[in-house]
Amino acid sequence: MATFLSMIPELDERSREIFKNIVDAYVATGEPIGSRTLSKRLSSSLSPATVRNVMSDLEDAGLLFSPHASAGRLPTNAGLRLFVNGLLQTGYLTKEDRQSIEGQCQAEGTSVEGLLKEATSVLSGLSNCAGLVMAPKTDVPLKHIEMISLRPGRALVVLVTENGIVENRVIDIPANLPPSALVEASNFLNARMIGKTLGEAHAQIITELDQHRAQLDSLTSSVVKSGLASWAGGDEGGTLIVSGQANLLEDIKATMDLEQIHSLFEALETKDTMLKLLSLTDVAEGVQVFIGSDNQLFGMSGCSMIFGSFSDSREQVVGAIGVIGPTRMNYSRIVPMVDYTAKLVGRLVGNR
Repeated sequence: MATFLSMIPELDERSREIFKNIVDAYVATGEPIGSRTLSKRLSSSLSPATVRNVMSDLEDAGLLFSPHASAGRLPTNAGLRLFVNGLLQTGYLTKEDRQSIEGQCQAEGTSVEGLLKEATSVLSGLSNCAGLVMAPKTDVPLKHIEMISLRPGRALVVLVTENGIVENRVIDIPANLPPSALVEASNFLNARMIGKTLGEAHAQIITELDQHRAQLDSLTSSVVKSGLASWAGGDEGGTLIVSGQANLLEDIKATMDLEQIHSLFEALETKDTMLKLLSLTDVAEGVQVFIGSDNQLFGMSGCSMIFGSFSDSREQVVGAIGVIGPTRMNYSRIVPMVDYTAKLVGRLVGNR
């Protein structure tokens, strides 16, 4: 990345204008642009021959390529990286975009998971890409847990953290479980969970159950384990929510594109992807942009990913939200959109 950043000063004004116009044309159409068409778009009056020479120099530098003989040029992934890091002029969100994001995310009574689903949905709709979010890890000390019977075989688990976040999960329970067992399970968990994080409480309680030190019958013990499992999420560490995958199927120009999108769908459905995305949220600050092959998570898909981390009220990074789309996505519009949404989600999560 540093190599391409160091090239920015070496591009003279003429090369920058030509390169930027090629990227703009690519974002707009996905098609290569030739020197004759390009010369008509430039603010300076350059002949097609001069434009062609500059395009050849940019190709030699690894910033452009020609998809086939006698075709125009397209930006390479390295060229797009140079554009995003050094030449991109980030736009501002319109009032309408801000109102759409705020209105959909600030719905009254929405749980944290509901908030995140709404946020990914509005991002997907406004960007015409797939929206995704890694739900925050529950590492805040717990305040209360309660299990409520819904119907035979189903129960609602309500968990409240010390910072006021309330989350609900529906779990399967034995159909013949007496109501008193849910009360006993709730009391058992509250006695051991208050003031501890979910991870700390989970480890302690499972050890106690496995060593038969808990005075619980087998049915109640199984309910306790089911309730914990619904929150701890095994070793996944969070929930990946994806919205608008259908947007990735639009404007596919070749069979290869379709194969890349299928590869992306498979990556999104694997637990390994979820773990890697979570690891990125632990170290990343601000908006991160991954383009094509420099995106280790989804490089095989040929897509780009833009995401922003969000923090809780203690300013600790707890998750990330963003979009995945074609490499020719409108970076100047989507980067500030993701940044605004991530900050809004962080503020809303911190206030719950």
